[in-house]
Amino acid sequence: MNLAQLLDQLKADDRFLRNVNRWEVIPPEPGHYSEYPDSLEPRLIDVMKNRGVDRLYSHQAEAVELARQGHSFVVPTPTASGKTLCYNLPVLDAILRDRRSRALYLFPTKALSQDQMHEVHGIVTDLGEDIKTFTFDGDTPATARRAIRSSGHIVVTNPDMLHQGILPHHTLWVKLFENLKFVVVDEVHNYRGVFGSHVGNVIRRLRRVANFYGSDPQFICCSATIANPGELASRLTGLDVKIIDRNGAPRGRKHFIFYNPPVVNRELGIRRSVIKTTRAIAERFMSSGAQLIVFARSRMRVELLLTYLEKSGRRVGIKSGEVRGYRGGYLPTERRAIESGLRDGTVTTVVSTNALELGIDIGRLDVCIMAGYAGTVASTWQQAGRAGRRQNLSAVVLVASSSPGDQYIINNPDYFFGRSPEHASLDPDNLVILMSHLKCAAFELPFGSQENFGGREVAEILDYLADMKVLHHSGDRYHWVSDTYPAEDVSLRSAAPDNVVIIDKAPQGGRVIGEMDLFSAQEMLHDDAVYIHGAQQYHVDKLDWDRREAHVQPVTVEYYTDALRKSELKTLTAEEGRGFHFGELALGDVGLVSKVTVYKKIKLGTHENVGAGRVHLPEMEMHTTSFWWELPADLGTVMSAEGLDLGDALKGVAHLLGRVAPLFIMADPADLHATAMVRSPFTGNPTLYLYDAFPGGVGYARRIFEQFEDICLAAKRHLSQCPCEKGCPSCVGPAVDSGTTASKGARWLLGQTGQAAGEA
Repeated sequence: MNLAQLLDQLKADDRFLRNVNRWEVIPPEPGHYSEYPDSLEPRLIDVMKNRGVDRLYSHQAEAVELARQGHSFVVPTPTASGKTLCYNLPVLDAILRDRRSRALYLFPTKALSQDQMHEVHGIVTDLGEDIKTFTFDGDTPATARRAIRSSGHIVVTNPDMLHQGILPHHTLWVKLFENLKFVVVDEVHNYRGVFGSHVGNVIRRLRRVANFYGSDPQFICCSATIANPGELASRLTGLDVKIIDRNGAPRGRKHFIFYNPPVVNRELGIRRSVIKTTRAIAERFMSSGAQLIVFARSRMRVELLLTYLEKSGRRVGIKSGEVRGYRGGYLPTERRAIESGLRDGTVTTVVSTNALELGIDIGRLDVCIMAGYAGTVASTWQQAGRAGRRQNLSAVVLVASSSPGDQYIINNPDYFFGRSPEHASLDPDNLVILMSHLKCAAFELPFGSQENFGGREVAEILDYLADMKVLHHSGDRYHWVSDTYPAEDVSLRSAAPDNVVIIDKAPQGGRVIGEMDLFSAQEMLHDDAVYIHGAQQYHVDKLDWDRREAHVQPVTVEYYTDALRKSELKTLTAEEGRGFHFGELALGDVGLVSKVTVYKKIKLGTHENVGAGRVHLPEMEMHTTSFWWELPADLGTVMSAEGLDLGDALKGVAHLLGRVAPLFIMADPADLHATAMVRSPFTGNPTLYLYDAFPGGVGYARRIFEQFEDICLAAKRHLSQCPCEKGCPSCVGPAVDSGTTASKGARWLLGQTGQAAGEA
């Protein structure tokens, strides 16, 4: 049975169809083409035509012209739309005309850097020209680094290596910085939140060093489709950028299926497990011989699905080595082998986190199944683009979880298939992040007392660093004086600089099998946790918090563990506020104490709770940015007269808004926390808080402050569509957690926002 036959079978299957909320068939679309611009180097045109590219897509031709005119620009077109030529052609054209020209390619991961280097290297080989193209990352041998610094025309790297391995040693890279004509920033939509805020500062440092050597490079950015690609690229690079948003690439026919698991407890509103449902659907596609990718939202879900699908595969004749997992924490050699297996067909099914969402070449896949909404429209289309990359028939199945965000998307498919409403956020002026990069920048070059950094005045921060004896202020210059190397202490990937190393302590072990950030380690690597890696279970014998090591050994048990984290707000300072139809809205700073306290043992297969234990780890403290909605002081009395409980209503609205808001601000639900207080010690009134889950905040709370009317309207619409009676995980939370009047109270409370949300 091939894919087309299986899709026909599913269309005739009433049991399958009764849970399908939308079956969208996206028709094939022809390409829109342009001839090669006359300005392009003739040798380059000849090579491209010999490679089978007789014409350019319209957006590629526009990119070549904008580059020739000296503009920086962003190309926000879908997966597999040929974005690589939007930067390879201008860069190679410039080098062919002037051999001194240099280009720096930035990709968010080492894997993508390696992958794209092969692409440009192939064109260079066909040109027969001595254009040196190198990848420079942590795996680059020391013997090769000198040659790359002195003679590399195109240096392919990632932000982490630019941050720690290139900018602090710019005196070794004089040829690059003196002649830097282009900086390519791919997958721009990934540079948001903490990572984007860090990278924005790395680019400030890059432009500062380049200016010191007399160059002012153009930036060519590529992105998935988001609502504000120009704004994001501009905030990231500090430049005005033009937008090329008309996609000229053709596409094949794609079946996009929205599948909502059946309700198994109508009173509580609980649906069948997204993991079990995804497993059943994936099994059907595996039996058809289709090559498929299954995306899961967390490391734990990846490992559970991998465990289940390995067993399913054996039942239909698929060997276990053909079913693989892929996620952060796997070692690089393991990931490269999986990528290669997907390209050559020896891996038929891969279960991945969003690590494979990016444009790494993994060949042509037939089917993409998502175990839960990817969190953003942009990421969902990126994942969907993994199927049918060569104009062939493809299928995508989105399996919704019970979360309000998933249920909102699955029940409002027009929201998804319409224009993306999401805005990507980053905040390079986050004080914690900015100060870290000012230290790095001062190490690289002394600061002038009147010098700004990315358009921001920083003299006050430099004076503070001088008072702390990190800098020395002499005359009109600030010099680095500390004997430490600042870039080594700054991680671009998380607010916490440290990672926990996972060590297999089995008798034949003693080897490192992975790593994890501190926050996640408290939840997944605490003492007595069952950690799953590559479908192998490991018991955590000890989490050595001081040494940042987790000692584990292989086990085979019938359960996994899931830890719970509790957080408490401590302090508050309001910075900004505005009136609202019902209450007041504000933005400010909060202090937060977070602690993992207990864990549950969850039985494999049935997912029932079979035990629990306590976790003894230190508290983690941070300051961050919060949005809050302060409600009228007499609200409790008013609601009581309506037979409603204020506490239940606030708890329900916090649960709902905390999961609907991420859909609008391009955040992962885990990046945003929500809490409510019947009487806040800071405002004195009933108050609901939505705050960034990162030190200093990265712009999410501000986006909510700006878009709260739209978020309220979406939450109200979602609540009105929920079939439960007293609350469930898909809306205000289960009644057992949020109270029996939570659903009615939340409806009443959100109903008071009607005029503000554009309904009155």
